[in-house]
Amino acid sequence: MDKHLISIVGPTGIGKTSLSLKLASYFDTEIISADSRQFYKEIPIGTAAPTTSELSLVKHYFIHHKSIKDPYNVGTFEKEAIEQIRQCHLLNPMVIMVGGSGLYVNAILEGLDEFPIVDSEIRNKLNQELITSGIEILQKELKESDPISYDSIELKNPQRIIRALEICRGTKQPYSSFLKNKKIQRGFKTISIGLKAERSLIYERIDSRVDNMIRNGLLEEAKSVFEYRTLNALNTVGYKELFKYFDGTWTLELAISEIKKNTRRFAKRQLTWFDKDEKTHWFEYNTDPENIVNYLNKELKKTS
Repeated sequence: MDKHLISIVGPTGIGKTSLSLKLASYFDTEIISADSRQFYKEIPIGTAAPTTSELSLVKHYFIHHKSIKDPYNVGTFEKEAIEQIRQCHLLNPMVIMVGGSGLYVNAILEGLDEFPIVDSEIRNKLNQELITSGIEILQKELKESDPISYDSIELKNPQRIIRALEICRGTKQPYSSFLKNKKIQRGFKTISIGLKAERSLIYERIDSRVDNMIRNGLLEEAKSVFEYRTLNALNTVGYKELFKYFDGTWTLELAISEIKKNTRRFAKRQLTWFDKDEKTHWFEYNTDPENIVNYLNKELKKTS
């Protein structure tokens, strides 16, 4: 039987973890996590990582395998995850991958674009300019330096803008000139499925999830890593807002409100990213898993 990877995507809080467990059980296989926030063992609550009981049901990889103090990036993840998928395929021709981090999912499915190494001081300077001058100045520079990237990336995402500009400044060439036109060939076939819902329902689920996180100890978790707040691993929704509460900048009520708002924005960016892949077959979030299994079995027959 040909080797396959079933990729499950969708916005945060939509039910990907639950579905991945059901599919892994049905196919008697293991799960690769492609959620970059769930790599870090110190922050399970705010990243909505699978619970201890869920992790005990199926073998997971790339969950809590790193510390927030460990340097880790998508390039390293790609190499490690591809090797782990190869190992899993030695025992089972089917492997499940689940995650909401579009860049990390794409790294496995299509491979990463290769960029020249540039001076790290360029990024530091851009981050400082973002703070002092605002994102609009950086957007304007990107439009002038690389109109193609300006028209294609999420302009409200400062990390994406800074990544593009550091390449533009460091190489004197457009960021877009380094993008691949052809995806890499993998040693497996991929079936991509996604979970969706009306945006209003997604936002309701997000608000409810944040409230549950607070009840389950998110404040205590965030306080335990507050001294490491400058680390890149903690520059993420749920923690950066609470850090402003801890340092007295915001009230707790405002911090929680901002977590909900920023998580909704994050979900919107996820939907925009995943919608680009025309090969993904979408299911409503409450679809009977048996229907999804039936779809997958049909696709497996087509691709085997």
